[in-house]
Amino acid sequence: MKTTRHYLDHNATAPVLPEAREAALRAMLLVGNPSSVHHEGRAAKRLLEKARAEVATLISARPQDVIFTSGGTEANHLALRGLRLPKNADGAKDAAAFRPLIINATEHESVLAAASALDGRLDADGVTRNQMALCPVDQDGLIDFAALRQCLAEVSRPALVSIMLANNETGVIQPIAAIARIVHEAGGLLHCDAVQGLGRLPIDVGAADGPDCISFSGHKIGALKGVGCLWLRPALGLMPLITGGGQEQGRRSGTENFPAIASFGAAALHARQQLGAMKGIAALRSYLEQRLAEIAPEAEIYGRAVERIANTSAIRMPGLSAETQVMSFDLEGIAVSSGAACSSGKVRTSHVLKAMGATSQACGEVIRLSMGVQNTMEDIERFLVVWKKIYDRARSRRPMSMT
Repeated sequence: MKTTRHYLDHNATAPVLPEAREAALRAMLLVGNPSSVHHEGRAAKRLLEKARAEVATLISARPQDVIFTSGGTEANHLALRGLRLPKNADGAKDAAAFRPLIINATEHESVLAAASALDGRLDADGVTRNQMALCPVDQDGLIDFAALRQCLAEVSRPALVSIMLANNETGVIQPIAAIARIVHEAGGLLHCDAVQGLGRLPIDVGAADGPDCISFSGHKIGALKGVGCLWLRPALGLMPLITGGGQEQGRRSGTENFPAIASFGAAALHARQQLGAMKGIAALRSYLEQRLAEIAPEAEIYGRAVERIANTSAIRMPGLSAETQVMSFDLEGIAVSSGAACSSGKVRTSHVLKAMGATSQACGEVIRLSMGVQNTMEDIERFLVVWKKIYDRARSRRPMSMT
């Protein structure tokens, strides 16, 4: 008998939307390369630019400021490695393009990896231009403003700061407007990884107190995997990571992943129409967390005291490893993930939870549940039944560990 599946891992990836799949299929039927000037090429170009306009509309941006990439990871690397200061009055670029980097301690690993690779990098004169500072967060996962100001004061030059909008493990939302004011007052630039916020929070890139560049990913909102974008404030320069044919206005060469981009446009339109559905998802999560507290008062929800994206819960079941929980849920037909899962699917200590002050043992006992608009109360009720079953079994085997 086939087990009914309940998918509760939308922060990893969302199911491909029917309209996104249809858009990709339509794009596949077009023969032309969007860079070609003949009829077929122009038809492909029109569809590509339509998708760009849909993505731009979702974030209240100009289409020409949206740079398509292979995903959020590439967009993060492009921002941290390629961002340049505006041209000087005489038209010359800033002499030292590599800036000090200040990174939030709970950033996605793609940001941490890009920053680590740049730390101590030498410029053309053989002078070390990059310094990397890791800015701490409090026990709720919010950035420490005093520490951020101190980091900005200690660097040798105005810094590039990277702070994510919403955390992929806990859902905690950072106060980006306040952070942007602090960074800009210090003469710095702010990059924001908004991959988990897209389609779940209203995003207006034109806000007065906002980031200077923002990374997004398509598959988190129901597009095909393998497409994302970077929004760049118009006055800023960008050195491409990939050069060649000059696509994306010379900022990201290579023939565009046209079907995936078309699906991204369709998913962006759907996300814009579905933003109101987040209230329903928030109600499901509130019910879930209330019931968990009734079943096991010692269970912990990380980030619960502060604002989070509506779909995410990071839940600790004391006394049972996250890996065992994930496998147990899977056998019962429920897809969740470990709060300590890395991109390769292996499990290791979560740097996010560690930064929030969790012990190594606690980090290893946290699972992440993340919902989408397709989820219903039936999914939550089934999760609660299985969670209690796993919890009761663990408590009966290790009673001393549950106190």
